[in-house]
Amino acid sequence: MATTVLDTKGLNCPLPILKAKKAIKSLPLGDTLQVLATDPGSVKDFEAFCRTTGQQLLESKEDGGVFIFNIKKLA
Repeated sequence: MATTVLDTKGLNCPLPILKAKKAIKSLPLGDTLQVLATDPGSVKDFEAFCRTTGQQLLESKEDGGVFIFNIKKLA
């Protein structure tokens, strides 16, 4: 299993979600997409994104103003 990093820092909703949706389509099942974002609204956005698309949100954390989401591709 590999991890792909997607840097969306500085982008506001809905761009981080749109870029993540596009990036996760190209990943094999079981791989992980790590998204870096600075938009505080992205926390709820990525929770909803994973719930509605069937992906698994492995981790959601904040580090120095950067929100980090680790999403496992399941569908």
